[in-house]
Amino acid sequence: MSEYINNKERRKKALKSIIAQLHEGKSVDEVKEQFDKEFKNVSANEISAAEQALISEGVGVGEIQKLCDVHAAVFKGSIEDIHKETDQTQMPGHPVYILKRENRIIETWIEKNIRPYLDKLDNTVEKLLDGLKQLQKIDIHYSKKENLLFPYMEKYGITAPPKVMWGVDDEIRGMIKQSITKLEEAGFVSGEIKLFIESTIEKTLEMIYKEENIMLPMLLEALNQEDWKIIANESVEIGYLYDTVPRWNPPSAEKTTEQPVDDIPGTIKLPSGIFQLKELIHMLNTLPFDITFVDKDDKVKFFSQGSDRIFARTKAIIGRDVSNCHPPASVHVVQKIVEDFKSGKKDHEDFWIKMGDRYVYIRYFAVRGYSNEYLGVVEVTQNIAPIQEIKDEKRLMSD
Repeated sequence: MSEYINNKERRKKALKSIIAQLHEGKSVDEVKEQFDKEFKNVSANEISAAEQALISEGVGVGEIQKLCDVHAAVFKGSIEDIHKETDQTQMPGHPVYILKRENRIIETWIEKNIRPYLDKLDNTVEKLLDGLKQLQKIDIHYSKKENLLFPYMEKYGITAPPKVMWGVDDEIRGMIKQSITKLEEAGFVSGEIKLFIESTIEKTLEMIYKEENIMLPMLLEALNQEDWKIIANESVEIGYLYDTVPRWNPPSAEKTTEQPVDDIPGTIKLPSGIFQLKELIHMLNTLPFDITFVDKDDKVKFFSQGSDRIFARTKAIIGRDVSNCHPPASVHVVQKIVEDFKSGKKDHEDFWIKMGDRYVYIRYFAVRGYSNEYLGVVEVTQNIAPIQEIKDEKRLMSD
């Protein structure tokens, strides 16, 4: 036991040393040898535990994130196989199969629709732009990871890797967007733009490696078949990078079908009225905006399921800490809002952002009881672009 504890402490110190060196400007290649010496033949779960320990001691997620590229460089050919894939994970509807197939699609987009146009000087800008805009669909792939896989990692105590990986996901999203902007503004592929796009491609491909060789072994070790079944069912809400994804029905899960909500009896009595349960469910889902409720303990308790959601929500987030539902770059904003609501400093906070053709209005309201005690926060999200286009009047009897 003492040897195990000593190993844990030694690895934490080694990670701290490597982080410090990266912070001082050393390259991945310069620290790779030290990392390899300490962590060769160590499972991804053990390294994750060391990182989580550092975060709990106050080391920033951004600092841990710098280790991500070192992981990829060292793990190629050296990480211990901690879980062999079963036949089921290779079935077309299994989330592992889907993740890997989507990664092959992303690789194909890069190799066929982006790389060939980086070195050509004439009439290729539009094709290169098309390829980069196609690559932006990677958001669907990342969204499934962040809203379905990460909650299960957290459920089983794997908390550091999701935070780190989400930060890199957002970095890649931003780099793809910047690549498009730079190319549109310049109108041609300059040397600087070429280098930036190549860097974007490299980071995207590195993430594929990290997903399949760091994240998946952890998930395969921790999750059971029922977990994977729930993830498979919930993936439909977010979508896929390809069509005709078959439904995965493992034998043990075939009998565990959910009762349709319309068949669930129940009456909800409120101070100002009475609902049948199905009336309340469908009324909330019919509202022209999305609602999410987080309780006083910062746990997600409810979200509406409208037909045109703005941000992805899956049942995997129920019970999840609200801080884990946001990218690392914006977590501090969410935490500040909640702190201000709990202290009584504020009762609401508003934000608005452009998302393609949508103009998204995001509103947070403190929920308080009759004695003004804090009960939680409700988030209301709405596309207000159609509202902004309203002109003149339309009365009830107008045609």
